[in-house]
Amino acid sequence: MSFQNIQTQLETEFNAFQATLNGRADSAFNLKRKEAFGHFKTLGLPTTKNEDWKYSSLKKVDKQAFTFPKNVNRDLSGDIFPKISGNRIVFINGQYSETFSDSPESKKLEILTLKDAQKQKTELLEEYYAKHLNQENDGATAANIALADNGVVIFIPKNTTLEAPLTIHFISDSQQENIAINLHNLVIAEQNSEAKIVEIYETVGENAAFENYITEIFVKQDARVDYYKIQDENNLSTHIGTTQVYQEQKSYFYSATVSLNGGFIRNDLNLILDGEHIESHMYGLYIPNESQHIDNHTLVDHRMPNCESNELYKGVLADKSTGVFNGKIFVRQDAQKTNAYQNCRNVITSDSATMNTKPQLEIWADDVKCSHGTTTGKLNDEAIFYMQSRGIPKPDAIRLQLVAFAEDVVSQIKIEELREILDAKIEQKLQ
Repeated sequence: MSFQNIQTQLETEFNAFQATLNGRADSAFNLKRKEAFGHFKTLGLPTTKNEDWKYSSLKKVDKQAFTFPKNVNRDLSGDIFPKISGNRIVFINGQYSETFSDSPESKKLEILTLKDAQKQKTELLEEYYAKHLNQENDGATAANIALADNGVVIFIPKNTTLEAPLTIHFISDSQQENIAINLHNLVIAEQNSEAKIVEIYETVGENAAFENYITEIFVKQDARVDYYKIQDENNLSTHIGTTQVYQEQKSYFYSATVSLNGGFIRNDLNLILDGEHIESHMYGLYIPNESQHIDNHTLVDHRMPNCESNELYKGVLADKSTGVFNGKIFVRQDAQKTNAYQNCRNVITSDSATMNTKPQLEIWADDVKCSHGTTTGKLNDEAIFYMQSRGIPKPDAIRLQLVAFAEDVVSQIKIEELREILDAKIEQKLQ
């Protein structure tokens, strides 16, 4: 069999999937897939010729063959990310695992797989699915919409507060072979609802994984959503992840993205603030080492007046790792009295590590308070020397400084259990 590049493999998988649909081929949902596939065939996966992918190349993926798993049975008793309190939904290689998932608070919210939602919630998918995604210009997004046949759909009714976090645990099991996964998640938080959503991405196995994930989050009027994205994957994984958020008036959205490990990680976090008196907070921490590559792109689109966004991303880069941060803030003409702040700070502990940053601020309104900035440097030698003079060995002094640097982000995590787990993992990696 002749070698197929990743785009050809994805096209072959799409055609095989379409052949299984029978009577569902002309459903409204599948027509969205076909439209997205047309965009993907035109665009392909992003390359470094695309300005937003200038420093992030997918060439390594093109040289590998992948399997698209359909049925997976796995024992989760091994060394995986610890479970935190609250309900957990588990996907293994893109397939929902009823065995390892908890029963949700059925009276308080509705949880379906995307497969089930296509049969039971067609109107919901027609209203929300892929509503604000940029499939016309982003080949990875188009590929996901075309190929994702599963994921989780979470509907939180009006005036509902989920006391405990809801964790969605995505496990890529590459013990036997290289695998490719496309998953699409949808979260709708209705008016005056409140929830904490935790996404954990993890690889088990030493083979390669190509993962293309999208999570769409709709935060309705007066609703509050705390969203966590934790990544702990292997050095042969390629993770492309987009989180698309749409906020209505008086809503609150908080996110924390913590990238512990991964061979290639690309995170896109896009926020649309489409109502007055909206509040948004974004925190990020990435700590690549060896030859890991972590790229964070954020976009905050202020469309209406009297809103606030605050953003802090921090990175610690070691060995031959590379990092990218591109943060965009748009303030539209109608978005008067906007407060928008963005800050990216990085520490490089090796002469071989590289950090590329590009903050962008575009303002069409005149009554605003906006600032952005980025710094990249090394540790404070004087502080290290001072700690050594007090009897602290140099390696410990360096580790303590790096842990303190990361704490600005970790301290913002509101789930105590999760914060303690991450503290331990971060300290271990920074040794």
